[in-house]
Amino acid sequence: MRKSLRAVTAGTLVALLAATTAAPALAATGPLQKSLDALTAQDGVPGAAAVVQDGRRTEVTRSGTGDVATGKPFPRNGSFRAGSVTKTFVATVVLQLVADGRVRLDAPVARYLPGLLPDQRITVRQLLQHTSGLYNYTDDFDRTDPEALRHRGAEPAELVAMALKHPALFPPGTSWSYSNTNYIVAGMLVERVTGHALAAEIAHRITGPLGLRDTYLPRRGDEKLPAPHAIGYLPAGGKLVDFSDFDATIAGAAGGLVSTPADLDRFYGALLAGRLLRPAELAEMRRTVPADLGIPGAGYGLGLGSIPVSCGVLWGHEGGIPGFTNFAGVGPDGRRVTVVLNENPTPAETSGHLMAAVDAAVCS
Repeated sequence: MRKSLRAVTAGTLVALLAATTAAPALAATGPLQKSLDALTAQDGVPGAAAVVQDGRRTEVTRSGTGDVATGKPFPRNGSFRAGSVTKTFVATVVLQLVADGRVRLDAPVARYLPGLLPDQRITVRQLLQHTSGLYNYTDDFDRTDPEALRHRGAEPAELVAMALKHPALFPPGTSWSYSNTNYIVAGMLVERVTGHALAAEIAHRITGPLGLRDTYLPRRGDEKLPAPHAIGYLPAGGKLVDFSDFDATIAGAAGGLVSTPADLDRFYGALLAGRLLRPAELAEMRRTVPADLGIPGAGYGLGLGSIPVSCGVLWGHEGGIPGFTNFAGVGPDGRRVTVVLNENPTPAETSGHLMAAVDAAVCS
C-alpha cells in the first residue's frame, strides 16, 4: 500500500480487451527497455517486467532476474502481490453499489457502519478519495523485524482500531492524505451492505465477468503466492529476504490483492472503457482532487490516480507491498500497461525510474 509515488518505502504494505496469450509479442527494445534496465542496473532492483497491451498487440519487456539465487528470468506474466492497486477494485465495487442504489457517495459512513468511526461526518466519498482525515494504520507497524509481519495477519476491525488510537489528521473534506485505513473501512462497508465477503464481491462483480482467472483477494491464512511468480524480495539486514509468501490480510481491502500483469491490463482497460461502471459513476471516479503523489499536477479520484505523462494523462494506480512494487493503468490512447518490480521497499530513486518506464510504455 502506498502513500506516494515519490519514494517506495516500507510504509507501503501495494485492460486488456483480448488476452495476452492471444496476441503476438513485439520486440523489447527502445526507451522502455532502457528504463527497466535503469531500475535493475542503477537502482539494484533484482528484476522488472512491463506488459503493454495496444489493441491486440502485446509487448513484454524484462530486465534483471526473477530469482537472484538461480538467475531465472522474470516471468512473462507471473503472479505478484499488487498492493494498493486493490483500491481501484474496491472503489469499483462501491461505485457499482452506488449504481444499484444501495450506497450513496455523499452519505455518512455511519449510515452503513454505525458506531465504527467517532466522526459521524465522514462520507463514503471521503473514504474513497482519501479526504476523510483518518490516520494511516500502517504507520504503526513495527518494520524493524519483517518476519514478525509474515504470519501476523489481521481482521479489518483490528486495523481500524489501530488507526482510531490516533486523532484525526484534519476535519473531513478539508484536505488530502493517503490513508490505507480508508479502504479497510470501505471493504467493511461492502461486506455490511451486501452480506458477502469482499473477496466474493470482487469475484462476482469484476474478476468473474472479465475472466481474470489469476486475480483474487486472499483470505486469512492464505499465504502462498501461486506459481509462476518472481521471488518477491524484502531488503532486511543487508540481505534480500524472500517475502513472496505471507499473510497479506494486514493489507486487506487496502492492498492485499494477488494478480498478474495481463489481468491488470484487462481490468484497467475494461474499467476506463466503461465496461464495469455506468458513465455517471465512472465520471465520479475520475473527478479528482490535487494529491501529493510526488508528481506535479497529479490528482486522485475515487480509487484512481490521474498522472501527467509526456503524451497526456495516465489513469491508474501504484501499488507496493513487501516483496513487490508495481504501477498499472491506461494511457491517453488507450494503451494498457503494468510494470512490476520484485522488490519492496526499494531505493528512493526507484520511483522516478518506475514512472519513466510507465511513461515510455504508454507514450513511446
